[in-house]
Amino acid sequence: MGCYDCCMRCLGGVPYCSLVATLLCFSGIALFCGCGHQALTESERLIETYFARNMQDYITLAYIIQYFQYFIYGLASFFFLYCIVLLAEGFYTTSAARQTFGEFRSTMCGRCLSSSFIVMTYVLAVLWLLVFAFSALPVYFFYNMDATCHTIDVLTETPASINQLCVDARQYGLLPWNAVPGKACGMTLSNVCKTREYQMTYDLYIAAFAGAGITLLALVPFSLHLAVNQVYHRKLRHGEREERRGYDLYGRLQRDRGRTLCSPYPANTSDIS
Repeated sequence: MGCYDCCMRCLGGVPYCSLVATLLCFSGIALFCGCGHQALTESERLIETYFARNMQDYITLAYIIQYFQYFIYGLASFFFLYCIVLLAEGFYTTSAARQTFGEFRSTMCGRCLSSSFIVMTYVLAVLWLLVFAFSALPVYFFYNMDATCHTIDVLTETPASINQLCVDARQYGLLPWNAVPGKACGMTLSNVCKTREYQMTYDLYIAAFAGAGITLLALVPFSLHLAVNQVYHRKLRHGEREERRGYDLYGRLQRDRGRTLCSPYPANTSDIS
């Protein structure tokens, strides 16, 4: 076998669908976890600097942010390992690998494992849909804040109207209702929107939201690929049963008639397409 044939044989055994989904999942998780972690840190600084004077007003929010950051650490590790396992499953069950390296005989353990991965991937896709929706909340908050700041910049000639434009962090549940000041209004809010911390935090939340969407998009090909392989297994088992039934019928006819019959199947079972 030449070098070209060997390369084509190896490339034919690559589960491209699982490989693309793995790369998307790694990219999405890295974007979501990295940007989300830094965005939470910057959000705590913004709340501490502009919306709360007393530490007791935002201490609960600080604990929640810390817990979310720990959750991000575990989430990144889990998805890294799970994507590796799904990629290995794709290499093991892909039809291209079976055609290249020999006929695949699925066992009961293998079928149960594949079915478990299908269920787990679908459950993860549903749960990650909730994470995707949750990651849109800070983007919505900063979008409203940015729109209010834009309105303030437009109405700079009427200071009375500007002072009535505010962003209240207490309305979004970020601070308790007795927090002071709890909100930013007028030119104070406009100055907040012009800071580097605000712009960076807004961009980080957008990137984290995009990363969550990429991860959700990656779970869909994983689910489809596993489901298609499961259907292929069922068709393969059905074909094997029909083949054995045909050979049994051929053997009975040969014994009953006492003479040689021509087999309706080719001698080499690997030639069956």
